[in-house]
Amino acid sequence: MKPMPNRKFIRTAALVAGLPAVLLGGAALAQGSLAMLDSLDKGGWELRYRDGSTSRNLCVRSGREFIQLRHSETGCNRFVVEDGKDEVTVQYTCRGNGYGRTSIRKEGNGLVQIDSQGIVDGRPFQFSAEARHTGRCR
Repeated sequence: MKPMPNRKFIRTAALVAGLPAVLLGGAALAQGSLAMLDSLDKGGWELRYRDGSTSRNLCVRSGREFIQLRHSETGCNRFVVEDGKDEVTVQYTCRGNGYGRTSIRKEGNGLVQIDSQGIVDGRPFQFSAEARHTGRCR
């Protein structure tokens, strides 16, 4: 007759066996759908910085334009930190040009609050802004 393994061994084995499922589930969650950004009105938006900097107009096609406002290049790696109904947070890295972390809070389909910080061209940046839908793209 084989001896029964002790309880500590059984708990450890159960944790190790369940680890791949936790990691895979975490990875799927980390990539997120960013559905909140898809629900925003498409078209022209005005971005007003809280520090009084010159406002900026942009054309929004997917809502994802708000994630990398200081990094205009494509091909940056993104990691979804939070993917909620009314708020998303995305961390991104642009190889050779820095990184950023942006939180976007939806107040309505045509109004969002944005907080972002990171490094671009070797220099730190940080800003808070409000973006409002203005109609058609210009």
